[in-house]
Amino acid sequence: MQKKSQQQQVVVGLGKSGLSLVRFLAQQGQSFTVADSRVAPPGLSTLQQEFPEVEVHCGPLSADLLSAAQTLYVSPGLALSTPAIATAMRQGVAVSGDIDLFAQYARAPIVAITGSNAKSTVTTLVGAMFTAAGLNVAIGGNLGIPALELLDDAVDVYVMELSSFQLETTSHLKAHVAVCLNISEDHMDRYEGLDGYIAAKQRIFTGAQSVVINRDDPASHPQIVTEDVISFGLSEPTVGAFGLRESDGELHLAYGHELLLPVSDLKIRGSHNYANALAALALGTSMALPMSAMLAALRNFPGLAHRCQWVRQVNEVDWYNDSKATNVGAALAAIEGLGADHLGKLILIAGGDGKGAEFKSLVAPVTQYCRAVIVLGQDGERIAQALSAVTLIERVSTIGEAVQQAALLAQPGDSVLLAPACASLDMFKNFEERGEQFVQAVERLL
Repeated sequence: MQKKSQQQQVVVGLGKSGLSLVRFLAQQGQSFTVADSRVAPPGLSTLQQEFPEVEVHCGPLSADLLSAAQTLYVSPGLALSTPAIATAMRQGVAVSGDIDLFAQYARAPIVAITGSNAKSTVTTLVGAMFTAAGLNVAIGGNLGIPALELLDDAVDVYVMELSSFQLETTSHLKAHVAVCLNISEDHMDRYEGLDGYIAAKQRIFTGAQSVVINRDDPASHPQIVTEDVISFGLSEPTVGAFGLRESDGELHLAYGHELLLPVSDLKIRGSHNYANALAALALGTSMALPMSAMLAALRNFPGLAHRCQWVRQVNEVDWYNDSKATNVGAALAAIEGLGADHLGKLILIAGGDGKGAEFKSLVAPVTQYCRAVIVLGQDGERIAQALSAVTLIERVSTIGEAVQQAALLAQPGDSVLLAPACASLDMFKNFEERGEQFVQAVERLL
């Protein structure tokens, strides 16, 4: 075994975040080695062109190499339970990641956002609020630009979407404000159980000056409660909290007893999106943003592609693309959000790689809101088995077939919702490709 060096560092994983780590460490003049479990990782050619002097090890990870290091910078795609990484950790090797390095060097406040669902929507919306307030905001992390590439002394605030995978190697975040938007079963193919997944999410609160909590989801609350807390939820809010209030027959976003905005003024629809708007308001308030700027951003926010995105109306039937609903919780939110917001029934299109999740929690909302469920993909039959007692099930092989079948089943006033409750990799390159094929098929309808 190699003798451990005080300076030896290994970047483990050569994806997008791994390359950002390589560039950052090189810029800082630090010495390091790179290792990737793949024989030909996607970032290899770029690394060899930019840093031909860096030592690279491709193929099965070497426990000897990793155990000889002082620090491992592990990319989110690699579980810490990977044998070579776990062996190094048992031998006292420190493990970190790009988010910890980012937090160490960031000179502006950090707004940190995680959750099983809606991370990207809330992150983008909060970023729009800072922009509307005239501040120079940098947005990234799990969404878009890797964290280390955002570092800039001209930035006024960082708004960061963080996944459970990123948080596994994050110990020193110290965000100005942090939130876990919600918790639902996800990535059970990586974690031994829900408790392990929740524990990873909880790391976002480490050292946070203030926190935002979802009143409707106790599992998402920090285990150690700080004094500076703002809550949001779909119930009527108390003083200092955000929620929904009804006035003259219309729902409004509200802060305590103050009515802020009728939900009909929002471009994003459904109760799950009202919760997203309230979460963003709570985060912005914790950062002392002017309410006028936040409400202006809310009115103008169109939502994100593949996230309960309205596609078109055909024969009095609305079509929605929520391909980003890659877990049961996200599908649940979309079904309940749209179902409660529409007079007609839903035709649900679901299926793909379920990542080890159960689908029983879909029974109640499907019973209440769905006319039929169309299933496809690797775990489509498991969804069919969970729901066949409560609704009509149709089985198809492609997204195009699903759209054609949905068009036959839908009645005027209904909505068709692609909310797969599964990952896409069994049939598609990613959830974006799945959503794009759905949209293209809908556009072909006459």
